[in-house]
Amino acid sequence: MLINYGFDITITVPQATPLITLLDVHDSRRSDIKMEGAFVTRPEVPVKVYRDLFGNICRRMVIPKGTFRFTLDGTIRDSGAPDAVDESLAEVPIAGLPDDAFVYLLGSRYCETDRLSEMAWKRFGSLAPGWSRVQAVVDFVHERITFDYAHARATRTAEEAYEERIGVCRDFAHLTIALCRCLNIPARYVNGYLGDIGVPKDPAPMDFSAWCEVYLGGRWYTFDARHNKPRIGRIVIARGRDATDVSLLHTFGQHTLDAFKVWTDEIEAQDVPSPAAA
Repeated sequence: MLINYGFDITITVPQATPLITLLDVHDSRRSDIKMEGAFVTRPEVPVKVYRDLFGNICRRMVIPKGTFRFTLDGTIRDSGAPDAVDESLAEVPIAGLPDDAFVYLLGSRYCETDRLSEMAWKRFGSLAPGWSRVQAVVDFVHERITFDYAHARATRTAEEAYEERIGVCRDFAHLTIALCRCLNIPARYVNGYLGDIGVPKDPAPMDFSAWCEVYLGGRWYTFDARHNKPRIGRIVIARGRDATDVSLLHTFGQHTLDAFKVWTDEIEAQDVPSPAAA
C-alpha cells in the first residue's frame, strides 16, 4: 500500500531565533519512500541536516523575526500489515541485553522509575515474564488514562499521568515506558505519523502520534496503550528515551504556533505525483 504523509506548520517569533526540527521520516523507513518533495521554508533560510545521539534526522536553522512556514510532502510504501504480535516472546535478561538497550532501562525526564517502581512490582511483578506481562502493563495504562486533547499538558510526567488519569498519546506512552523500565524491560519513546487506516475515521484534526517500543526476544516491538490494538501504517519519525529527546519542533526562544496541519492517508498508485511534478 501507499501512504501520503506531510505537514504544513507556521510559527511566529519576536526576533531571529535558532530552530531545530525532528520532522523527517526516520532512516529506518527512508528506503520505503517512493517520492518526497523538498523541505520548504518560507522565507527560505540555510538549513543544516545532522543525526542526533539517537540517530534521528534533525534540521538546524536560524529563522528571521516574524512569520515562518515550513512544509514537506511525500509518499511511502507500507506493507499494510498491522503491528506485530508474538505472545511467545520472552524478556531478555539484563546480562543478555545489547549495550545500546541499557539507556532505555533508566529513569528519564518524563519517566520517573524511582517513583513508580514499588507500584509496578506490586501490580505486575508476580506475572509471568514476557510478552503477556508487557501486554498487561499496556492494558492497565489503556484503562487507567482517559484520552482528552483538552487536558494536554507538555510538562505532565508518567507519575502525574498515573495520578491524574487523563492525558494524550504521549502520556500513555510515558506511563507504559516507565512501568516497563521499572520491571527491567527496556522501553523507548517513538514519534511518528499514524493515520486512520483500517479503523473508523477520527473527525478530530490530524496530529503526529506517540507510542512506544519494547525490547523482547532480541528486538524492538511496537506497543500503543492509547489504542491498545494492532494498527496499520505507522511511519516512524524519531526515537528516544522520552518526549524530551524527540521534540518535533524546538525553538531556542519564544514562538507562537499560528497554523499546524499534518496528513497521512492511504492513496492509490495512480494518485502519486512524479518527482518532477513534486
